[in-house]
Amino acid sequence: MKEWKGKRVYPLTAAQRLHFYYQKYCPKKQVLNIGTSLTIQQSLDFDALKDAIYQAYDRCESMRLRFTEDDGGDVVQYIAEREERDIEFFDFTGWEGWAADMKMREWTSIPFERYDSPLNRIVMIITPDGFQGVYLLVDHMTMDAQSLILFLKDVIEIYCNKKYQGIDYPREMSSYIRQLEKDLAYEAGSKAQKKDAAFFERLISSSEPIFNSFFGPVKLEAERLQEKNPELRAVTNTSASVDSDIAVFHLEEEPSRCLMKFCEENHISMVCLLMMGLRTFLQKENGNDDVSITTTVARRATLAEKKSGGTRIHCFPFRTIVSEDETFLEGLKIIRDGQNQIFRHADYDTTAYYAYRSDCYGLKPGQTYEPFGLTYQPLTTKDKGLDRLGDIQYKSAWYSNGAAAHALYLTVMHRAEDNGLDFSFEHQVAVFNYEKLEKLYYYVCRILFKGIANRGMTVGEIIRTV
Repeated sequence: MKEWKGKRVYPLTAAQRLHFYYQKYCPKKQVLNIGTSLTIQQSLDFDALKDAIYQAYDRCESMRLRFTEDDGGDVVQYIAEREERDIEFFDFTGWEGWAADMKMREWTSIPFERYDSPLNRIVMIITPDGFQGVYLLVDHMTMDAQSLILFLKDVIEIYCNKKYQGIDYPREMSSYIRQLEKDLAYEAGSKAQKKDAAFFERLISSSEPIFNSFFGPVKLEAERLQEKNPELRAVTNTSASVDSDIAVFHLEEEPSRCLMKFCEENHISMVCLLMMGLRTFLQKENGNDDVSITTTVARRATLAEKKSGGTRIHCFPFRTIVSEDETFLEGLKIIRDGQNQIFRHADYDTTAYYAYRSDCYGLKPGQTYEPFGLTYQPLTTKDKGLDRLGDIQYKSAWYSNGAAAHALYLTVMHRAEDNGLDFSFEHQVAVFNYEKLEKLYYYVCRILFKGIANRGMTVGEIIRTV
């Protein structure tokens, strides 16, 4: 690797390049901001918490990540030696809850300075209801949701080790740079890269997908009329405005546990179950057995990958063909087999995937077959740290940054309070409103619980029943 201004610098990875380009062309530069908070119903020692945060910074290289432009105009990255900023404190005592949420949304909508500057912000907070903890804002080019949660867990465990007996100091984090070097070696024409490229090129060229809208076939029919092509299968799925919001629907603890139990008993991942509910809803609305959704792969199979921080997400179109005559369980197995194939080749550059597909089917800029993307986040702060302190209540929250590059993106995560599932729909407000998303959430849950209660029921029967 080369040096620039006395620092060892590295090129961007494929995951970072995808984020960089849509941030570059998005009119709202905060589009990469991820804002969250974690608070507990207990008085904290803020001096000890501040020290724990500094220690967590020292242990996590990607929280000290910086970007710069070299003399050739290329964007490169490097690690700052230490974090020296003062950790901020904000007391919301006396505020209305909604006003405190709006203030943290305001923080989340402020873009970072892109070059030679920190790309995260931590504020120690006291919320209006007396809960205490931290607000954390990160740039998606440096962290994804999984690494963000792991960083928060590290802060928790370091703090608990300082304040309570019997809490071990957490094990070391993994090196971001070592994992980065492995990723760059893969991208430098490795055999694995060529094998993955061959797989995806075969998959893409096998046959053309078709777009299915949440609002039925009207969007595809309109595009066919506009393009004067009755055989068109892709749609321009963009909006004139990137203004966004997040609508969150809370699935209670007990039904969430039922979904997880079904997955365990049938050796099905939660992402496959969620995908089955979502694609069946699209099948119901459009009358197509052929459905495509963007799936997110965390690329954290090894312990080193899990604990290295950074952003490792690759997003791939995921197409399934499930006939109405096949059972709910058969549909799940089709999804599971397809997901396993994607996972085996998920290091491949998604921008190369989309470029090849556009050439293969002559797509115009903005045309796609996928109406939205799905991420399931299995990590939670509940399994370590605060759970060892008894029945102390705690809360987590995510805040909209006000901008979205896509019409809709669904993230399903576990709540800190009870391990139930939160369905967070980040949506462009010009395309979706709360009522439309509520309908989507309602039908997906109806499909899922009908299916797990009657796994031998056919997809067609489920569609007609719900």
